[in-house]
Amino acid sequence: MTSSALSIDFVSDVSCPWCAIGLQSLDQALQRLPADVAVTLRFQPFELNPRMAAAGQDIGEHLQEKYGLTPEQVRQNHDAIAARGAALGFVFGSARRRIYNTFDAHRLLHWAAVCGVPGAQKALKQALFKAYFTDGLNPSDHEVLVRLAADAGLDGDQARQVLDSDAYADEVRTQAQFWQANGIRSVPSIIANGRHLIQGGQPPEVFEQALRQILAEPA
Repeated sequence: MTSSALSIDFVSDVSCPWCAIGLQSLDQALQRLPADVAVTLRFQPFELNPRMAAAGQDIGEHLQEKYGLTPEQVRQNHDAIAARGAALGFVFGSARRRIYNTFDAHRLLHWAAVCGVPGAQKALKQALFKAYFTDGLNPSDHEVLVRLAADAGLDGDQARQVLDSDAYADEVRTQAQFWQANGIRSVPSIIANGRHLIQGGQPPEVFEQALRQILAEPA
């Protein structure tokens, strides 16, 4: 008997362009699976820049310091990412100029997962990707986060209360440490049914093939 259920942990950061591509691609792959497959999708925290200051940092400067990229390499990298996004229906805009700290965004995503509103965490995650990569907004700005939460069907006042406190800080740190302790060093990392790892912003066909193979395993 094969499985008809998939449990997926999507480990990622809000400021990771390949994570936006990965989610868009994974979503398309999931739509190609049989209609009777029950999918549970959870978003897990990973901070690419946990020590990033509140004011953020210029993207070009950041990529040069962290990866040694030249301005031309930064431009080529952006063009390649934008092309991949466009092929999947995701727009990488030109307004994004800075890298920001994403810890509060992860706290809000954790709250979205436990607040009891079905589909809220995924809706918020998608809204965060669009806000940052398409619209160039600051994902550490509490006013931006409150608006995105409300747009995702969550209670804006409750979102503000979460952000104005230290709510879920310990939970987010614990989850992030768990995934790192289990070998996750780069994102996106997709863990299916707790034991199958798929890494990177793969094309939908690659995700689909991998997930079908997992579903074909004995339950």
